[in-house]
Amino acid sequence: MQLIWDEFLKIIKAEAGSQVVETWFKAVCLESWDPGSNLATLRVPNQFVSRWIQDHYIELLKTHLGRLLNTHTIRLSFEISPQKENAQRARTIMPASVIHDPELVNEPIITLPLHHPRPAPSSAANPPVLVQHKSEELIISDRATKKRVGSALNPAYQFDNFVVGPSNSLAHAAAYAICENIGKVYNPLFIYGGTGLGKTHLMHAIGNETIKRNPALRVRYETADTFINDFINSIRYDRSDQFRDRYQTVDLILFDDIQFLSNKEQTQESFFHIFNVLYEQQKQIVLSSDTFPKEIHGLQSRLKSRMEWGLVADIQTPDIETKIAILTKKSEAHHISLPEDVAEFIAARVVSNIRELEGALIRISAFASLTNQHISLEMARKVLLNLNEPKREGVMLETIIKVVAKHYDAGINDIRSKKRHQDISLVRQITFYLMKKMSNCSLQIIGSFVGGRDHSTVIHAIGKVEAMLAVDPTLGIKIKAMEQDILQS
Repeated sequence: MQLIWDEFLKIIKAEAGSQVVETWFKAVCLESWDPGSNLATLRVPNQFVSRWIQDHYIELLKTHLGRLLNTHTIRLSFEISPQKENAQRARTIMPASVIHDPELVNEPIITLPLHHPRPAPSSAANPPVLVQHKSEELIISDRATKKRVGSALNPAYQFDNFVVGPSNSLAHAAAYAICENIGKVYNPLFIYGGTGLGKTHLMHAIGNETIKRNPALRVRYETADTFINDFINSIRYDRSDQFRDRYQTVDLILFDDIQFLSNKEQTQESFFHIFNVLYEQQKQIVLSSDTFPKEIHGLQSRLKSRMEWGLVADIQTPDIETKIAILTKKSEAHHISLPEDVAEFIAARVVSNIRELEGALIRISAFASLTNQHISLEMARKVLLNLNEPKREGVMLETIIKVVAKHYDAGINDIRSKKRHQDISLVRQITFYLMKKMSNCSLQIIGSFVGGRDHSTVIHAIGKVEAMLAVDPTLGIKIKAMEQDILQS
């Protein structure tokens, strides 16, 4: 049950944002699932959370939890159970609508901070104390060292279980290199790529490896969301000095999803000064984003410039061999017996990202466990029916991009690149148009496949091609020819 719920949280984070997950779903768990009656029971900490989720997120639950449990008619039951583990996970919950500050109207506050007592000095009778808060550091005190870590690093994300392939080899090599010489090479390191391709895994791996090599170093991992909230709360509660100290007194800062600082002028200003202080002190800075620095809209030019001072490394969609290797690694980690033909089946049909690969694996494993069957190719076809039924049989995004590239004598890497030359831009737009027309992939998946672009870029490209087709019959003929080649491939 926990694997399925964890996968659901990943999906909700991607669709609704990390604030929704942290505020409402982290204190909830999937208690049980009855396939006979299609009834899923959720354990919630209190009536308020139950009502809020039912009022605002019930459709997300039905859609995505139902898909993970392989049913289209899921029924939901909410059980109020404020058990100890739930209480520990629950945060102070307050809807954004009840918090308002006219000076900070452009930067929403989701929660009020929690206050914790400081840890007492360590002794034989008083062991090291661990205090955790999303916007504060973990503080581990003993007589010898004081190590500060930001939002907790995930110990499951290590270099050892990161599968390296042609799509991510540069980012992996650079990430490992900085662990050997913190602050001296590739500073800052900027990692970018589409959703679910392994950026966060690498970020956590850097932090875990650094602490393993030198436990005395101060490491801080943060997402843009937590940084924004931390900054706002520092102003609201007059804690600006403490806020700066938390970020400026570290040896390594790992800053995930930098793109979410877009249009947050005050927060960008604060981050700019923190960046400068750390850089001048030769402290290591690692940043991640879903796109190249120059492509991040709503970000100050001076910040974009600084992000390119070191090394910019991209992570692309993995090829089929890498996807099979990832599935094998994931199945071993989860103790799932995965036949080779099933791994090939999943890898051939999941074209977007690693997160969907793992989601498909978990769905098959859950179905096998609930029905007491062994995993087989026939079962995989049944459970992953939506991945096995494109609008036209055999049409895959790989085929479409290859056919378009051949017709225009263009390189596939050029189509996926950030080049804005008029000729390659047109080829890229036609690629987007045909992918949407001839596959059942979402705009997000298409954008991720073609160089990690967002859905708005895909929508814009499709609109331009449709407008050209209305006035250019020659283009229509050419596109028809490409459609025939795609269907025959």
